[in-house]
Amino acid sequence: MVDARGYLCPMPVIMVQKEVKKNSPDTLEVLVDDACAKENVTRFGTSQGYKVTVEQTDDGFKLTLTK
Repeated sequence: MVDARGYLCPMPVIMVQKEVKKNSPDTLEVLVDDACAKENVTRFGTSQGYKVTVEQTDDGFKLTLTK
């Protein structure tokens, strides 16, 4: 899991990028609290071949990237 709450872009995307590069997970959960970060992480995940689902939470969004 990548907890990118409290970070503004481009940091959430960089954090997800590092995790994908390091571990190549089949499933990765990402927590963000910024709409821009949600859009950018979604775009990055899609570009890497992930299906991205977004769930609204009390303090932001939970993105689930699955291969």
